[in-house]
Amino acid sequence: MNSGLSAAELTLLGLLVEQPRHGYELEGVISERGMRAWTEIGFSSIYYLLTKLRERGLISQAEGSPARGDKRRKVYAATAEGRALCGTAAAEAIAQVHPLFPRVLVGLANQPAVGHERLLAALDERADALAERLAHVRRASAEGRGAPEFVHAIFDYTLSQLTAEQAWLDRYRASLGEARSPGGETPVAPYDVKRELKEFYVPRNTAWAVVDVPEQQFIAVDGTGNPNTAPAYARAVEALYAVAYTLKFAAKAAPGGDFVVAPLEGLWWADRPEAFTARAKDTWKWTMLISMPSWITPEMVEDAGRTALAKKKNPAISQVRHLTLHEGPSAQVLHVGSYDDEAPVLHELHHTYLAAHGLRPSGLHHEIYLSDPRRTVPEKMRTVLRQPVEELGG
Repeated sequence: MNSGLSAAELTLLGLLVEQPRHGYELEGVISERGMRAWTEIGFSSIYYLLTKLRERGLISQAEGSPARGDKRRKVYAATAEGRALCGTAAAEAIAQVHPLFPRVLVGLANQPAVGHERLLAALDERADALAERLAHVRRASAEGRGAPEFVHAIFDYTLSQLTAEQAWLDRYRASLGEARSPGGETPVAPYDVKRELKEFYVPRNTAWAVVDVPEQQFIAVDGTGNPNTAPAYARAVEALYAVAYTLKFAAKAAPGGDFVVAPLEGLWWADRPEAFTARAKDTWKWTMLISMPSWITPEMVEDAGRTALAKKKNPAISQVRHLTLHEGPSAQVLHVGSYDDEAPVLHELHHTYLAAHGLRPSGLHHEIYLSDPRRTVPEKMRTVLRQPVEELGG
């Protein structure tokens, strides 16, 4: 069955199947759920689309209700016919695999007319735009934590597509670099902190053990509040990734300068230590981090921040800074499970392990997030927990 509905019409109809809404309310939901990442609905086109749906008898229009606070606005609701057609069209859209004709394929088919250097520059530009799009979707996903489960499925699907293309871009650009390597030399692999510092980023011990963490360079941004609900946290993480990818694309211009963007990390503390065991997250303070290669300088971070801020109007980007951190001796463990299940592990550290080994904390609680919480069930999430320590009496 062909419903005759465009993607934009079906999207609007679905929002009205959920509940009656007026035009401004529709715009708000579209923005909150990041729908413009996967369908084209401009604010100016909402009423045009509503008119088309109403003319087909798929929605009805009524004056707003005083109880809803929208007495002067027209409220739209799906009719019985609209509900039925929406259900049928949505099921077909889910079940059917439609052919995609991305414009990039046309460009790739015409590579002989582009030339090698110009092709590399175009792919770099695409990678830059892709990283910005990823950061935008991640931010929208983080800000929409309270949205229905099917909304998170949409974010997950979009992120899966974007990360898959990012992986393809990395592979293809690497193959182009190999094709140009003089004398058939093997190109230098991008720096990857998970490979270079495997003991600290891919540990296997699920019981506390002391390691000696070397000095590292990071980009960092500070903040306060619940990481699950505070908008400042979502903006901070987006800012970190924006600067990280800007640095990556700038650094790769130099031989051996390329690097893999590292996992997100965080330093956590509170004015009252019991705020952690009580999970009083609104009082938590944090410094979010992304590890950088040693050749990334503070000046490069400042330049990358200015470049990223010009592309993405996120004020948190201006707060991203270069940080050198040397934790030295630290108790470390690989925690497998949800973040909220960390409390017993940390209780064991502070009330059993440290005392038994004659140690005490000497720095901030440190976490490294190896799993994406949007794509990993809580019981399988992997997080490195680390606590700098010193000997008692030291």
